[in-house]
Amino acid sequence: MRRSPITPADHPTLVPKAFYFLYYSSMAALGPFLGLYYEQIGLSGRQIGLLFGIPPLLTLVSAPLWGGLADATHRHKLLLVVAMVGSSLMVFALSLTPAFLWLVPLVAARAFLGAPTMPLIDSTVVAMLDDRRDEYGKQRLWGAVGWGVAAPLVGFLIDRAGLQWMFYSYLMLAMCNLVVSTRLPVTDAAIGGQFRQGVRALLTNRQWMAFLAAILIGALSLSFEMGFLSLYMDGLGADKTLMGLALTVGTISELPVWFFADRFLKRWGARRLLAFSLLACGVQAFGYSWIRNPWLVLVIQLLHGPAFSAMWAAGVSYVAEIAPEGMRATAQGLFSGVAMGLRSALGAFIGGLLYEGLGAALMFRWGGISAVLGLVLFILAGRGSLRLGPKLVKSSR
Repeated sequence: MRRSPITPADHPTLVPKAFYFLYYSSMAALGPFLGLYYEQIGLSGRQIGLLFGIPPLLTLVSAPLWGGLADATHRHKLLLVVAMVGSSLMVFALSLTPAFLWLVPLVAARAFLGAPTMPLIDSTVVAMLDDRRDEYGKQRLWGAVGWGVAAPLVGFLIDRAGLQWMFYSYLMLAMCNLVVSTRLPVTDAAIGGQFRQGVRALLTNRQWMAFLAAILIGALSLSFEMGFLSLYMDGLGADKTLMGLALTVGTISELPVWFFADRFLKRWGARRLLAFSLLACGVQAFGYSWIRNPWLVLVIQLLHGPAFSAMWAAGVSYVAEIAPEGMRATAQGLFSGVAMGLRSALGAFIGGLLYEGLGAALMFRWGGISAVLGLVLFILAGRGSLRLGPKLVKSSR
């Protein structure tokens, strides 16, 4: 008896897995190599830092605007298509534009247009999982797999055909993902969020601000890694294939952290896991600053998962513990905005200045120092009993 082929209808989570895989594959094809392209067309370290700093900062502002528009019009699927097509067109325009003054608005436009993509997809996937929402990490895991697979392949291709192929690879993967996105039942659940509600109450609490400051300062080195690691490896004599392989190793180091995050949290607790992640940020940054053989980057990249993934998993859990009832969504939004948006932007700006003024090795060394300062601040803030829920609930009544 002939068996019928497996279809997405039989396994509905195949589609979000495919989306995450292709989306982060396209990001791996472009993001890590953009710094090399910017340097190739003659941009300075400050200009490169500015171009890397614009997207996270603009996304922090534009995502709520897009969310409000989607929630008001209930055209979430159309918005997703507009976002994906629009951001791809901006990347195509980037590939044709060598002038810095034109690159700035194109980078900004790409960030603005792409802002609603992941909030729409994440909310859709959570809605699809319904009472199995704890399995979200196993869907998102395929994004890390996509990144790890694409990075060395695109690096190999760039080595043999030139940097323009990072743009071509991105566009091909993005167009495939656009087709996949049409199979997703994009939810009309609100994505605009209640980010501004209750922010004032959180921002006036000193201990909460100390926690956010610790994350902002302690994880700056992650922004240095994202924006300037390929440039650093290029200066050490690495080829593009090795650069891609370094990204793959970093991705592999994320997988066990994402998969076992719940066990780590149960065993150590959110505070200890956060402190561990900040320590990993520091060790990783200092490690980069001391090496002279680019192959040693592969060893240091094993700390990427403990630094980034552990910080994110522990941060989300910790915010859920300390936020007051009725303000958890606001607190999570604020943490996400600081940890991913503001930190990425500030790290890119500062990294660009340090890269141009001191060189890549000293830039990473200052990143290590920043991680140590963030860790110390986090530990000291913890001694002040950083459970904010009861205090903030009382003050908000």
